[in-house]
Amino acid sequence: MHPQLSDKRIVCREFIQALDACHANNWARLTGGCNQEKDSLNMCLRKERVERSTRNRTQAKEKRLKTERAWKELHQDD
Repeated sequence: MHPQLSDKRIVCREFIQALDACHANNWARLTGGCNQEKDSLNMCLRKERVERSTRNRTQAKEKRLKTERAWKELHQDD
């Protein structure tokens, strides 16, 4: 199972439910009948991860700029 599926804030809920429903049928699960549902879930989770990474990267750049400004102000008096 994907680690993202255990989060409290569940994304891609409809894809997770579709894969669970498909996995209820063991024959479909074992013969590759659930591959489309799994691929859809993977794409949804990938999209969410990329969005989260982009958001984190932007926040980190802003924080670094703020820190650099603070250091410049601190060393400005030297």
